[in-house]
Amino acid sequence: MRGLVPGNLRNYTMCLGVPMRIKQIDGFAARCEARGIERTASLFLLQHEDLQVGDLVMIHVGNAIQKMSEEEAKSAWDLYDEILQLEAEASTAAAPVGSLRRPADDID
Repeated sequence: MRGLVPGNLRNYTMCLGVPMRIKQIDGFAARCEARGIERTASLFLLQHEDLQVGDLVMIHVGNAIQKMSEEEAKSAWDLYDEILQLEAEASTAAAPVGSLRRPADDID
């Protein structure tokens, strides 16, 4: 990404890893939760780690890819919240209330 510029956030596509807390483990499958959303994730890539219920992991496309500390997870969520806030502010500034403007209108 070339930098976060309000108004241009919709022009970027990226995949994110989401910090989630392990709620249940069944072999290489785990039920994980973040902000009230639960998903099943594979622990196969972290089979070398000693993972327990309550641990935090980074989930990317359904796979736990990294064990995380509380600080790392909080830092990631703080960054995601900042990105979402900037995007919301840019959308509000770009499309006045009642506007019929759509993101597709920006395509040349």
